[in-house]
Amino acid sequence: MRISEQDLQLIEKYNRPGPRYTSYPPANHFREYQDPAPLLTSVESGEAPLSLYFHLPFCETLCWFCGCHMIPTLDRNRATDYLDLLEKELELFARHHRADREAVQLHFGGGTPNFFGPEQIDRLAAMIDQHFKFTPDAEKSVELDPRRLSPEHVEAFARMGLTRASFGVQDSNPEVQKVIHREQPQAMNVAAMETLRANGFDSVNIDLIYGLPLQTPESFDQTLDQVLELKPDRFAIFNYAHVPWMRPAQKILEKAGLPDARTKLELLKLCIERLTREGYVYIGMDHFALPDDELVVAQRECSLQRNFQGYSTRAGVEICGFGISSISQGADSYRQNVKDIESYRAMVESGRLPVAKGYELTDEDKLRADVIMRLMCDLSLNYAQMSAKWDIDFQEHFAGALDQLKEPASDGLLDFTAEGLDVTERGRLFIRNLAMCFDAYLEPATEGRYSRTV
Repeated sequence: MRISEQDLQLIEKYNRPGPRYTSYPPANHFREYQDPAPLLTSVESGEAPLSLYFHLPFCETLCWFCGCHMIPTLDRNRATDYLDLLEKELELFARHHRADREAVQLHFGGGTPNFFGPEQIDRLAAMIDQHFKFTPDAEKSVELDPRRLSPEHVEAFARMGLTRASFGVQDSNPEVQKVIHREQPQAMNVAAMETLRANGFDSVNIDLIYGLPLQTPESFDQTLDQVLELKPDRFAIFNYAHVPWMRPAQKILEKAGLPDARTKLELLKLCIERLTREGYVYIGMDHFALPDDELVVAQRECSLQRNFQGYSTRAGVEICGFGISSISQGADSYRQNVKDIESYRAMVESGRLPVAKGYELTDEDKLRADVIMRLMCDLSLNYAQMSAKWDIDFQEHFAGALDQLKEPASDGLLDFTAEGLDVTERGRLFIRNLAMCFDAYLEPATEGRYSRTV
């Protein structure tokens, strides 16, 4: 895929704040719930298989760019204390969850899951196995930090049945690493990849970030050289989201100077052209994968999914999140746990599920969520199929959205066809913008709420 001068001009035109649509409505529309009972109906009576997420929030140090919900600490005893609280939450959840529902996915995020030691990981595995049964083909994955990763960590996660991992490189340039407070020599990345492969991890993703201080196309090309040597199965190339009103530490990066818009566009252009030339398929948003990867296959078969963990191949699952800030998604609602440990402690120790916020979906929400997901995953919409599925006249119901799409169509971002619409290769860059046309909640002024779309 080549990025032309016209593409760069369009990026300047369409690059505005907008949701990432890992949920619809986005999480900023969640409201507080004193009683989470309405948010638990699908847990108690649903039939869908489960997708489990555990938020492990601790990191030894704070990377200045980080937008994750994390807690910097060197105190390993905090991990043991956190496991005690997680165990209480699992026991409380078991009162609502039917034991015969199997889990098809397990994911550990953070924070840094390998902040926890091998024995603590083994303890967590036992806690999970006590409450959940997994299907033989369950997909199990973890996010890792190569700077703190030992073979013993990887072996512990492998004992749990994990075969997928993701780790951040962000940028391999030493000067950039120093400015962002994340020094990580290439030798660490090589060791991490070799250890993962040796322990049966057959799918490994690498994260990079463009838009960081001191980055240039020339320096980032060298970063791409180094990460391509690692031969990962997938890449996630994130546009640095500068949201200092939410993450005050990011203000530190302003002192070093952030790249201007034109430089960021050149970095994005470089990433897409290099990775596609090396044989990776550009799925959309930030994601690239090898041609035989199941994400690419699922997109080709129109079965790709999108949720809080990004793109997925498992449809119709109920996501159950555990730990501070985790988000759960059922057929009819979302719920989110409290974000600070002391509130989390107070609630689970008093016998209450630590739910702080949630959202009950209307039928219109479910319809629009499906439309946005299919657009972002299939890169097309078939009006007749969507009309039959939802018992509507699609063109009439979404007349306003289709009218909004006329301008992007004139810019070559999509084609209207006899069956519906198809996103063009150029339009993949702007898929968030196209999805925003179907968002009934989007407010005209979104600055300060969302990251930019490209």
